[in-house]
This record gives sequence, C-alpha cells and structure tokens, in this order.
Amino acid sequence: MATMRQASAANGPVSAGAGVPLHRQLFLVLHDEIDRGVLSPGDALPTEQTLCDQFGVSRITVRRALADLADQGYIERRRGVGSFVCEHGSTTLAAACGSYLDGLRQAQFETEVEVLELDPRRRPPRFVADALQTSEELLQIVRLRRQRRTGEPLIITEAWLPSALAERLTVPALQREPLYELLSGLGVVVQRVQHEITAEIAGPRSAHLLDTAIGAALLRVNRVAFVADQPHHYLSIVLSPSRSRVLMTQSAAELETGGGFAIAHDVRRDPR
Repeated sequence: MATMRQASAANGPVSAGAGVPLHRQLFLVLHDEIDRGVLSPGDALPTEQTLCDQFGVSRITVRRALADLADQGYIERRRGVGSFVCEHGSTTLAAACGSYLDGLRQAQFETEVEVLELDPRRRPPRFVADALQTSEELLQIVRLRRQRRTGEPLIITEAWLPSALAERLTVPALQREPLYELLSGLGVVVQRVQHEITAEIAGPRSAHLLDTAIGAALLRVNRVAFVADQPHHYLSIVLSPSRSRVLMTQSAAELETGGGFAIAHDVRRDPR
C-alpha cells in the first residue's frame, strides 16, 4: 500500500481545472501505475475511501474510474472484498493489428452516432478541396460518436463526399449504418486510405461537443480515401487524448521499405 501512496503522489492530485473529467484523471493515474508495474497482477488497490482521501474526489468519481478499469480488463472488482489487478494482455495492440475496416467495425460496435449536420451542397475549405482535387461543392456530414455504455463523447467526425451521394446518405441511414457500409452498398470500393495525424487545441465548439475545456489538447486524424486511383472523399476525426489513442501497425515489408509511415516537418526552409 505504501508503494501505491508514493506513486500517486508522484503523479500529483487530480484537478477539476485540468479540462478532463475527474473520474477520467483518476482512471489514467491508476491505469499508468498498472502499466508501469507499480501495481502487479494480484495486488489489491486501495479502498474506495482511501482513493477518495488521496485524490480529494467523491466516491462516485472513484467508482466510475474503477468501473472503467474493470471494463478494460485491468482490475477485477470483488463485492465486499475490494479491487485487484488482473493479468492484462496487450489487447489494444492486438486490435491495432486488424484491418482498417476491422477498426471501423469495432468503433461501430462500441459507440452510437448522432448526426449533427448534413449539407448536400457546401463549399469545402481549401485544404479539403486541394486534397480531393476538386473545385465543386460537396456533401458535408458532421457526426458525434459517444461511448455506447456511458454516453461519453469520444470523437467528432466530419466527412466531405461527392454531392451525388446526398440522396442516399440521409440522416436516418447514417444513424442506422456506418458510413463505410453505406458507401460499400452504393458500389464505392475504397482502394487505399491516406492518413495524417496532427494536434490542435480545442475551440469552443469542439470543447462543447467533447465535454472538455477550451484550449485542451486534441488529436485530429485526417483521412483521404481513394477510389479508382482518384481521391474520393475526405474524413476528419477529432478526439481527446484523455479518452482515446491512435494505434498504428505496419507489416515487416512496410518496415523494411518505410511504406505506410512518414513524418513531415512544417518548418521554414529560409532561416531569415
């Protein structure tokens, strides 16, 4: 138990002003201590009251954090006895080894979607138009995905597609089926997807939708899907690193050739 107290102190107390829900902060602290081996399989976690006292949070906050740890297989909660660290395999990395569509199917299973905007003809921003090599108006779809069990907001997705698809990509259809399945049903065969990962700070709208603080760090994943060797649609995903991670995998051949992964540096070439 002393080891746990020292480790928690090193992480610092959770803070209501950190822009991340208190139960998520506590989850991350305990998750980190388990991953680093501070808490080993079979070890008992401190009691709920002890965690309340250590971190200055309510019992409801502690119970939500422990429930999330149990859901992810990090701990086992035994009624009337306490919570104990489990043997935890690298399930998230194993999931990352699946296909791109496997990841989409998993996201669909774990979340529920709300369509926030659907505009059949909107002028895209310049970077989207450049990526899709078009000057035409496009179909814009903005959605919010929530964790199915808790209702927590996880990701905002914004898609830009050919306007000709607007009659089939309706709000009821998008709430009933994932976008990739609707596109497949329309005969759209994606050959490859180009990904770009960037960081940004949350503006008022993103902060409101993701239930985080204005100015909090966010991750953005931009995807350009190619059909018949031409860019077909653009999908942008915004998520909070306090709730989500981006996992990547490469085959041995891709590691040898460097395929599928690159780092671009946006720096001035002229030092003047």
